[in-house]
Amino acid sequence: MQIVSAARKSTRSIPFRNAFLAAGLAVAIAGSPAQAQDSGVQEIASRGTITMDGQGSVAVSPDMGVISASVVTTADTTEKALSENNALIGKVISAMKEQGIESRDIRTNGFNIFPRYDRSENKDGGQPKIVGYEVRNGIEMKVRDLAKLGDLISSAVDNGANAIDSVRFEVSEPDEKLDEARKRAVEEARHKAEIFASAAGVELGTIVSITETGIQMPQPVLMRAEAKAMAMASPVPVEAGEETIAANVTIRWSLN
Repeated sequence: MQIVSAARKSTRSIPFRNAFLAAGLAVAIAGSPAQAQDSGVQEIASRGTITMDGQGSVAVSPDMGVISASVVTTADTTEKALSENNALIGKVISAMKEQGIESRDIRTNGFNIFPRYDRSENKDGGQPKIVGYEVRNGIEMKVRDLAKLGDLISSAVDNGANAIDSVRFEVSEPDEKLDEARKRAVEEARHKAEIFASAAGVELGTIVSITETGIQMPQPVLMRAEAKAMAMASPVPVEAGEETIAANVTIRWSLN
């Protein structure tokens, strides 16, 4: 009975022993990549590293303008103020389209109706008297041909826009220029790293890490003026100037 029991015990212990062996093998296999990675890190650390910053920039000229204009009308009733405003804003939009601005480049940029008060008789601190209403309707027009910008501003004023809220310049497709700035940033970082490595008597190895630490995109350049001042010059003189797109990177190399 004891022999049989021992045999059974021995027979049952084999799967457990195999299981432990398999588990140990699995741990060894799973641990191999981590060990290899640790070995690689230790190897890089033993050889040393160099970290360098780089900046690249590209000068760009804005190729698009955006005019924000408003028509402001006043009357003793909202109906009269609104009717006059609708007629004038329609006239401005028609004039813009006649000069080549497409419908997709014209959009409403704000609409408000305000009461106008007479506060001169409000001596006892009571509610001031409403004496009329003001309607303000704003539109934004995208100008894709900067050569027409001055004429379009003058035309908007001539056809009823009595407030030029802003004129700004933009770059229509900045992504390509940003990519060029990024390439220049990497080139500058590598150039500086090679100088330091050469002076130290070593060579650059592989890149360990590369991080973009910031970008600079063109900011809209705003112009503001009263419509009366704009109307004094026809066409209105405008200059887009030049903007800068920049990128910054930090790169770390191993050393050979």
